[in-house]
Amino acid sequence: MRYQGREVDVEGRVRLVMESALTARDRVGVQDFVLLENYNSEAAFIENLRRRFRENLIYTYIGSVLVSVNPYKELEIYSKQQMERYRGVSFYEISPHVYAISDNTYRAMKTERKDQCILISGESGAGKTEASKKILLYYAVTCPTNDRMETLGNRLLQSNPVLEAFGNAKTLRNDNSSRFGKYMDIQFDFKGAPIGGHILNYLLEKSRVVHQNHGERNFHIFYQLLDGADDDLLSTLNLERNPQSYRYLVKGNCPRVSSISDKNNWKVVTKALDVIGFSTEEVQELLDIIASVLHLGNTLFGEGEEGETYITTETQLSWLAKLLRVDGSALKEALTHKKLTAKGEEMISPLSFEQAVSARDALAKAVYGRTFNWLVEKINRSLAIKDEIYHSGKGSSVIGLLDIYGFEVLQHNSFEQFCINYCNEKLQQLFIELTLRSEQEEYETEGIAWEPVQYFDNKIICDLIEEKHKGIISILDEECLRPGETCDASFLEKLEDTVGGHPHFVTHKLANGKTRRVMSREEFRLLHYAGEVNYNVSGFLDKNNDLLNRNLKEVMCQSDNQILSCCFRREEVIDQKRPEMAASQFKNSLMRLMEILRSKEPSYVRCIKPNDAKQPGRFDEVLVRHQVKYLGLMENLRVRRAGFAYRRRFEAFLQRYKPLCPETWPSWQGKLVDGVSTLVNHLGYKAEEFKLGRSKIFIRFPKTLFTTEDALEAKKPEIALILQKSWRGYREWAKYQRIRHAVIVIQSGWRGMKARRRANRRRHAAELIRRFIKGFIYRQEEYCPENEYFLDHVRCSFLKKLSKNLPRSVLDKSWPTAPPSVVEASEHLQTLHMRNMVIKYCRRVQPEWKKQMMQKVVASELFKDQKELYPQTVGRLFLDSRLEREQISLKVLQTLGSEKVQYGVNVVKYDRRGFKPRARQLLLLNTFAVLVDRTKIKQRIDYSTLRGISVSSHRDGMVVLHVPCEDSKQKGDAVLHCSHVIELVTKLSMLASKTNYVNISPGSIRFAITRSKEGIIDFIRGSELKVAKGKRGHLLVTTPQIAAT
Repeated sequence: MRYQGREVDVEGRVRLVMESALTARDRVGVQDFVLLENYNSEAAFIENLRRRFRENLIYTYIGSVLVSVNPYKELEIYSKQQMERYRGVSFYEISPHVYAISDNTYRAMKTERKDQCILISGESGAGKTEASKKILLYYAVTCPTNDRMETLGNRLLQSNPVLEAFGNAKTLRNDNSSRFGKYMDIQFDFKGAPIGGHILNYLLEKSRVVHQNHGERNFHIFYQLLDGADDDLLSTLNLERNPQSYRYLVKGNCPRVSSISDKNNWKVVTKALDVIGFSTEEVQELLDIIASVLHLGNTLFGEGEEGETYITTETQLSWLAKLLRVDGSALKEALTHKKLTAKGEEMISPLSFEQAVSARDALAKAVYGRTFNWLVEKINRSLAIKDEIYHSGKGSSVIGLLDIYGFEVLQHNSFEQFCINYCNEKLQQLFIELTLRSEQEEYETEGIAWEPVQYFDNKIICDLIEEKHKGIISILDEECLRPGETCDASFLEKLEDTVGGHPHFVTHKLANGKTRRVMSREEFRLLHYAGEVNYNVSGFLDKNNDLLNRNLKEVMCQSDNQILSCCFRREEVIDQKRPEMAASQFKNSLMRLMEILRSKEPSYVRCIKPNDAKQPGRFDEVLVRHQVKYLGLMENLRVRRAGFAYRRRFEAFLQRYKPLCPETWPSWQGKLVDGVSTLVNHLGYKAEEFKLGRSKIFIRFPKTLFTTEDALEAKKPEIALILQKSWRGYREWAKYQRIRHAVIVIQSGWRGMKARRRANRRRHAAELIRRFIKGFIYRQEEYCPENEYFLDHVRCSFLKKLSKNLPRSVLDKSWPTAPPSVVEASEHLQTLHMRNMVIKYCRRVQPEWKKQMMQKVVASELFKDQKELYPQTVGRLFLDSRLEREQISLKVLQTLGSEKVQYGVNVVKYDRRGFKPRARQLLLLNTFAVLVDRTKIKQRIDYSTLRGISVSSHRDGMVVLHVPCEDSKQKGDAVLHCSHVIELVTKLSMLASKTNYVNISPGSIRFAITRSKEGIIDFIRGSELKVAKGKRGHLLVTTPQIAAT
């Protein structure tokens, strides 16, 4: 959304985008040359260009004219965001840009419903083609569109690479130089959407097809085809990849250019042809023609003994006929002979060698030139308006885009430069005429008196070139048509005779001695508006004639190639009228172009190249001064500054400078003209410094504007302070209002919520009490709706109480008393809780303690309530061994080998005969036990053969290990006494897995002495433990009595 010179972004912030660059003029120069104080100084003009170029500010205005300096590098100023920045903004409100002139032209076309045009000029390499691309891209992106219009926009954009491929070439000054002039009309509907387009081309440099200067190339398409086409296509066209194989491509000796990728450009061109709408057949025929030009250049001639000319390259000729789709013999005849008509009779005359070469080159130029014209027409058909409503032109508007060669002054200037510079003379004449007219119209519209402007009127030069019967073009045509021997020298002589007295025409013969030293005898000089140019007349007549032999035309008219059949029509052969000369054709097309441009409102882009080396950052002052001169920029500036340097609408001027006057700040409520008048009176403007029009203020001197701008800069801190104070006050007041409103809303909401909560709590409490009382009454009944709440409450209360009074240890057997309704659940919970505590306890037990516990459990199972000695051992830990490793004989350990001793203890063994006590060590291993006497193993008892373990129920330490008597290795049961009998028996029974074989006898213990003899151990009570041989050969063990408790 935009209004009154302001731009509003999506956040709603308003920012003024007026001429802010004025404040930085000392560093980057002025963005409009009209504001130069010394506007008559060319040095000041160029210095301003230099300053801006140094800061990468490549665009500058001269009023409504845009001056563009080629930066020779990519600048980040062409993004979509930049396009949106310039879209719909007044022309002078932001910094100069090609998008600004594009948008201003588009808005003028849309609002005034009047056709517009943009004229882009400058010398080769100045950036004309790039400027036209940027303008087309701006319209393609910013204009309203739909699917069909998007297709049209794509075709408009894709027409550029096609026309560049066929019409651009590498020259000494520019790697991508346009060798033709182009005028493009873009048609828009009433909504401002593009609906069609049309292209006119001017003066294609056809001579480049057959000849290039050293360091230059032929047209791009030849190199793109050779480098980018696949092998199958080249084979079909009988072409090689090496450009040096073709005579039309070797003369410039520059087959490759570092800044150009022919291979990539070939892909771009083929894609563009598809987008524009070329069929496969049309593309193939087009490539056949391009290949035929290369083959034509390689067609060579020989000269016979009698002077006749013949073709020496029959293979090339056959391929040429195949590609052109003509009869080979007819083509051969046409290239070596010419047809003459005299007194109604036709005669065939052989061509000389030079004439045959010229005929071949003329055919190549004609084929390529006419194909280029057909290509432009094909593109025009794809861009043509499809809707009938717009065909009359009443419902549509047009923006024209003229991209044409600038004024050229080369080392050697010929016919082409003459035509180009003539074109620039006409454009300069039109430019001055339209600029003066627009200035005069603006003055008259605003009611300001028009002051006549002194300027150089180049009509005298235009008349010198184009005047009927007396102009250079007329003389050139007349010389070409004159019977008899004519040559370039005779043309120059006729010029001297006819226009020799003209002040803007000089030849070697007419010049003074000083001028003669720098001019050759084949040259004439024209004093153009942009400077003096010497033209060499060599080739003028041939290039102006531009004739193709009649029999060559006849052959080409019979071609089966559809493109060539359109380019060479049979009417040309039948029509006996001599075709128009090249210069006259160009003059007439230029006249039509002038009529087109006069019918439109013009805008101008003047392109300048800063150096010849194409280096970024380099500014060649001599070269730039030369271009400033021949582009007529100083002349344009003088016309623009003849009256008032600065003009601006009242609202824009008042909006920017109103802070400088107390009466207009912060806003003016009256008429705009009165506000501006009050402001300038307060600023002290003198009467000769300004004029007030009907809607604009006109300021004569830039100094007046700069003084006003400096005053505004000095005022800005004060304005900023006022704005800051006002903004802070408003911000705090707004913040207070928001907080106050928020507090009220929160308070009212909170009070309401509290009241609702209180009412809900009371309602809920009454309902609970009612249900509780009813449940208490029916508490003895089965579970039903009347008592469900009460019973649930009882259960819940019990569970809460239980959760706080759960037993903490497995030894704690307490449990809260459960109500009748949850007794069963309480019992289940008690069991689950106990299991859970046991599991948790077991998980916390360390492996050593687990082993100890397991042994204690086994001991409990074996000896609890069975042996009197057991209670005393409950609190004592079982040890891993009662013997240190050092106490066991090393020899015994070696004998045991890899078997590990699991437990060892000192015991007393009683012999079978006499029961004599013997000190022994009992060692328990994994699979057997051994009795050791110092260093000798006395007895080995395998666990698998152990028949039982017998102990008494008394307080003694006697233990009997029962072994099979049948085993000859055994010496009978082992009768042992151990101080740690509980520990020993527990470990032995666990290792041997014989816990069920442990026998605790309350009376005597029987044991086997030998296979057939049995012994008995008797136990009696006594004061102390004693083991001795008793009566009848029994072993008598006295056990201590149990102490009285």
